[in-house]
Amino acid sequence: MTLVRLLRTYLRPYHPLLAGVVVFQIVSTGAALFLPALNADIIDQGVTPGDAGYITRTGMLMLVVALAQITGTATAVYFGARTAMGFGRDLRTAVFTHVGTFSRREMGRFGAPTLITRSTNDVGQVQMLVLMACTMMASAPIMLTGGVIMAVREDTTLSWLLLVTVPAMVGGLGFIITKMIPGFRQMQPRIDQVNKTLREQITGIRVVRAFVREAHERGRFDEANRALTEVALRVGRWMAAMFPVIILVLNISMVAAFWFGAGRVDGELMQLGSLTAFMAYLLQILVAVMMATFMLMMAPRAAVAADRIAEVLDTSSSVAPPATPITALPEPGSVRFSQVEFSYPGASRPVLDDITLEVTAGQTVAIIGSTGAGKTTLLSLVPRLFDVTSGQVEVGGADVRRIAPELLWSRIGLVPQRSYLFSGTVASNLRHGNPEATDDELWAALEAAQARAFVDAMPDGLKTEITQGGTTVSGGQRQRIAIARALVRRPEIYLFDDAFSALDLATEAQLRQALAPLTRHAAVLVVAQRVSSIVTADRIVVLDDGRIVGQGTHDELQAGCATYQEIVRSQFAAGEVA
Repeated sequence: MTLVRLLRTYLRPYHPLLAGVVVFQIVSTGAALFLPALNADIIDQGVTPGDAGYITRTGMLMLVVALAQITGTATAVYFGARTAMGFGRDLRTAVFTHVGTFSRREMGRFGAPTLITRSTNDVGQVQMLVLMACTMMASAPIMLTGGVIMAVREDTTLSWLLLVTVPAMVGGLGFIITKMIPGFRQMQPRIDQVNKTLREQITGIRVVRAFVREAHERGRFDEANRALTEVALRVGRWMAAMFPVIILVLNISMVAAFWFGAGRVDGELMQLGSLTAFMAYLLQILVAVMMATFMLMMAPRAAVAADRIAEVLDTSSSVAPPATPITALPEPGSVRFSQVEFSYPGASRPVLDDITLEVTAGQTVAIIGSTGAGKTTLLSLVPRLFDVTSGQVEVGGADVRRIAPELLWSRIGLVPQRSYLFSGTVASNLRHGNPEATDDELWAALEAAQARAFVDAMPDGLKTEITQGGTTVSGGQRQRIAIARALVRRPEIYLFDDAFSALDLATEAQLRQALAPLTRHAAVLVVAQRVSSIVTADRIVVLDDGRIVGQGTHDELQAGCATYQEIVRSQFAAGEVA
């Protein structure tokens, strides 16, 4: 069972604490079981004969036992809480670390909303099960077994009540739990759907407003929310029925104990103190059954959550680190594609086919083509966001599949198609490229990226707060900060994936001019839609339907590549001058 496997794996470091939980639960439960017997002695041997000394002595003993019970319970709960919190922390860390190894393929398969839910809500469900098991389940079997022994010890004849009340409690609660389990299995995916819908709407709020789709999006959220609410209400109704069943069984049990016990006391077959103790033990037994049943109620939901967590942990990245990685590159600052082919899983045809291309240090190679030609996919193969289906990609003269991931990424400065900024300050975002960069280096990178003017105009300059995703700055500003982030790194290879698309022509021309001296000794690979962005490149590669249909300078392609000529004509027709 997946839940058992997760518990066995991630509770292993906490075996000493778990042993402490068991020891102190035994102390606490043993004290709780001893108290009714002492109370019976006070009634039968102290109150009835009027022996005040016996009452005092036994009362003092009861105080000591009660203190032992309190100490044992508090210590067991403390150890249990430490265990559960540590378990949750370790499991969240394992999920987060493993997700960090996923390639774009695995990220696309799961999606961000469900990964967030699995690493928070699902982990929380399993963590709560561990906490309840340490605080309740550990004491339930001890209390149940000890309660039965002590109840039989007080009066064997009256103990037949246990054969009726315990199965009644188990049967009633068991029936309710079987009705709740299907709801628990439906609840987690519906939480995913609410999370996904809300995330889409918050991220795309400007698009929603621009197209006046607020009513439609409210309807989508209401539908997802209603689906979750229906399941939660169904589970809640059954859960609400549990407490009346518990109270009913408890009260009937107490009345039955009074009814039959009174006759035995009246016939002098049983003492009053023993009846009082028997009722206390009966109550403890039923409470132990109730606690065990609650645990059984939580287990199905935790099992569903554990299955979802294990699905993430058991998914291996399609981009696996090498067993014996290369730790030094023989040809720094070079990129080479050799007969590269790439296909997405289940696709009928490859996205890239027979790509052979080389970029050396100090050279700028541009890639252009129509939408869907495979430009971004080609660029993603360099930092191993995907692995090739066949052929090989070399960085620094070594196959990227054999290079240590940290070494590979340290040599690359990537500006993705969708520039993403993290919550923090302008400086903290720039230092993602180089944590040791000084403020002077940050300002120099911003100046080269044509971003110094607007950052300098911000209220706190480099210390200005940036929201998650960079929504507090414009698309062009976000793109220039992302370019500056790559420049701060000073890598051997620059990958610009349509990184100038949000800039006006004048700003782009100034930026390209400022980049030239900074990237003089690096290999630069540029993906672009506009001819103006690549006209000065050392070489332009034209992609069409995943294949290279032309290579050369701007003038050479103008003279001999029909696809490039068509791209140029379409942009001239739109009023853009190369």
